[in-house]
Amino acid sequence: MADGNDAEVLALRALEWMSIEKEPMRRFMATSGATLEDVRALVSDPEFLGSVLDFLLTEDRYVAQFCDSVHLPRADLAKARTVLPGGDLPNWT
Repeated sequence: MADGNDAEVLALRALEWMSIEKEPMRRFMATSGATLEDVRALVSDPEFLGSVLDFLLTEDRYVAQFCDSVHLPRADLAKARTVLPGGDLPNWT
């Protein structure tokens, strides 16, 4: 992942994928407390986009499904997360 702009574009693609797949979007909104209006209002907020990637990274199946759908190496999703706000936190696992 080259920079924050690339990571933001990837997060937007992830958000689009989640909305098409429906179930990931429902789970994201349920776990985050975000409404559809919140998603629309925050779509250009890098912190919000980071939370989209955080959500995807919590489920291996979402990582696999999303990355496979956009022909992205799975490790690149985690790399993209590191360049968005809040992504520089230590990984304790």
